Amino acid sequence: MATLNILRYPDARLHKPAVPVTVFDDHLKQLARDLAETMYAAPGVGLAATQVDEHKQLIVVDVSERRDSLVTLVNPRIVESFGESDIEEGCLSVPGIFEVVPRAERVRVRAYDANGTIFTLEAQGLLAVCIQHEMDHLEGKVFVEYLSQLKQTRIRAKLAKQLRKSA
Repeated sequence: MATLNILRYPDARLHKPAVPVTVFDDHLKQLARDLAETMYAAPGVGLAATQVDEHKQLIVVDVSERRDSLVTLVNPRIVESFGESDIEEGCLSVPGIFEVVPRAERVRVRAYDANGTIFTLEAQGLLAVCIQHEMDHLEGKVFVEYLSQLKQTRIRAKLAKQLRKSA
């Protein structure tokens, strides 16, 4: 397995939409394992293939405290959503930034696993928010883009400052 490089906002590659997966092969399974390893090492609770410059509809999520409930979703689609969430979210591509954005509190998602088996998952709370967040990445959208232009400008300035300090 390998820890992959996570793209940082405002990298233009984060805005490239992901294509549906049509081949469920060893390469896809390895990418899913590498995504999970990268997410856990970061540490985070979700990661989309887009965030590591692989533009395939693949996400991994694990919101458990023990880090033992990994969910892999290939070509995910929300088929139902309910309620409104007030959970603050962050992003491995936008380190140190946390905001509440409009999300459903509960979702029903249809997806494939890495072997190509279709399944339906019902999620609520943090898991539901995380799935919606990662699915946005597959469409080329970063959560800060739900915020006002002023907040986005401040976030870009803060991230640029972080980058200068770490260089």
